[in-house]
Amino acid sequence: MTTQQILAFSVIAVMMGVFIWDRFRYDVVACCALVLSVAVGIVPKDKAFSGFSDDIVIIVGSALIVSAGVARSGVVDMAIKRFFPNLNTLHSQLATLMIVVALLSAFIKNIGALAIMMPVAFQFARKSGASPSKYLMPMSFAALLGGLMTQIGTSPNIVVSRLREEMTGSSFTMFDFTPVGGVLTIAGVIFLIFFHWLVPSRTKQGRSIEEAVEITNYTSEAMVTAESPIVGKPVSDLVRPGDGEAIVTSVLRGATRMSPFPDLTLRESDIVLLEGPSAAIDRIVSAGKLQLSGKPIRENGQTQTELISIETIISQESPLKGRSAKEIALAYTRGVNLLAVSRHGQRLQERLANLTLAAGDVLVLQGSRENLPVVIQDLALLPLAQREILLGTRRRAFIPLVILALAMGTTAIGLAPVPVAFFAAALAMVVFRAIPLADIYKSVDGPILIMLAALIPVSDSLRTSGGSDLIAHGLGEVAKGLPAWSALGLILIVAMAVTPFLNNAATVLVMAPIAAGFATDLGFKPEAFLMAVAIGAGCDFLTPVGHQCNTLVFGPGGYKFSDYPRLGLPLSFLIILVSVPVLLYVWPVS
Repeated sequence: MTTQQILAFSVIAVMMGVFIWDRFRYDVVACCALVLSVAVGIVPKDKAFSGFSDDIVIIVGSALIVSAGVARSGVVDMAIKRFFPNLNTLHSQLATLMIVVALLSAFIKNIGALAIMMPVAFQFARKSGASPSKYLMPMSFAALLGGLMTQIGTSPNIVVSRLREEMTGSSFTMFDFTPVGGVLTIAGVIFLIFFHWLVPSRTKQGRSIEEAVEITNYTSEAMVTAESPIVGKPVSDLVRPGDGEAIVTSVLRGATRMSPFPDLTLRESDIVLLEGPSAAIDRIVSAGKLQLSGKPIRENGQTQTELISIETIISQESPLKGRSAKEIALAYTRGVNLLAVSRHGQRLQERLANLTLAAGDVLVLQGSRENLPVVIQDLALLPLAQREILLGTRRRAFIPLVILALAMGTTAIGLAPVPVAFFAAALAMVVFRAIPLADIYKSVDGPILIMLAALIPVSDSLRTSGGSDLIAHGLGEVAKGLPAWSALGLILIVAMAVTPFLNNAATVLVMAPIAAGFATDLGFKPEAFLMAVAIGAGCDFLTPVGHQCNTLVFGPGGYKFSDYPRLGLPLSFLIILVSVPVLLYVWPVS
């Protein structure tokens, strides 16, 4: 071994050790590895920041913005409620969630697909009375499997496509991954449906600040408009999207207050008083196309359309105490609307405009992002923990889907490469206001992008120093005389073994050149071996840290580290058994 090879192996070994130690965040570890690599000379100084201009960083960042736009639209939640309204059993709910997550993961970043569907999983858990842990881990694994089906479904597929282009001059196309990935997804989802009982029922140990201040008894009012689909339909149809979390406490028809019996038929201009969590009220208002209380907000003579909602508490010093919203004329004097009120231990029966406010009341106020902080300060209100309140915010339900479909279509027919198509899609999300301008950078997972950009030159040091060729030669010596299926299985198992200790994209950056050299030494074509690396890197079912999807569900599911191999280990064996023959059939090695 040369000095450069020793240094490259040493830096990567130290980096892997620190990842396993888990005392520092992964992006910090990656950046330290990059600086160390430059310092010892295995990464040239002029190549130190080459990763920041890499297509992978653009694709991943853009995909997260697109995913956020789709999630914010609420269209997935609406579709499930429309097409699957009677899912009441754990098996049917879980099967639906996993199939939807797997399909979404094929076309958007798998962590984005998982994030879109997690709120639905919590709704299902409340409806069935099961622990969310029964849903979240199988959903995470389904997201990993679904990501295998297309080039953009998961980072390993993107990385291995680029590496194949560097090695052979021809990249994998968008749907080259579909035959193998589709078979694995079907096999994996069937396994998860029948063996989900391996997942223990857990309860989340700690509560976040956001959960600690969750308000469950907001009172809000909304008017039935001419466009409302519930005109002429009973109250029971109106509240169905709330999944039993929100109720109608009164219906006001002109000067008459009516009891909200389930069979009461709603008419245009009826005012309904709703009580429940803000998210459930929002689902009812959105599905019923109701008009919340309040006036169009104008600033500088123009009607404001980009509005946000925020939760605040009335303090003892607030001028709102002892007065009503109508008396203060919040919409006219302050440019904000009062959307909902919560008073601890009480059910409010008055209309919001006439309600005399008291210290300790929790309000949902709507206004512009620039004006709300000023109003909160002037009125001596105390904002609650920062979290997204969708009640009263505008969402363009189908624009994100159209943008995503156009991006997918242009890449599928070769009009634009994946980085350009998804960068344009992310930009379109902003231009068409599918996601607020201020929320763009919240949607981008900065630590992941920094880690990718830092690891690209570090991982490439194995190739430039000849270290990957050395490993490939060593594996070739081990595999001498082995049949093709054994050699392919060896690469797949090694990639799976490395992935829990490195990010999945980093695993491909390290393992793909090794696999290609390994195949060449044995006289085989490299495509099946590169695919095996992508599958191994994309299928970490054993730890909560090897993939962001597993990490995302770790806290909300209340899991322990040891819970993952209980379900993940048999699933990993299944993936190995299915992958090898399918790869050899789809991508012959000779």
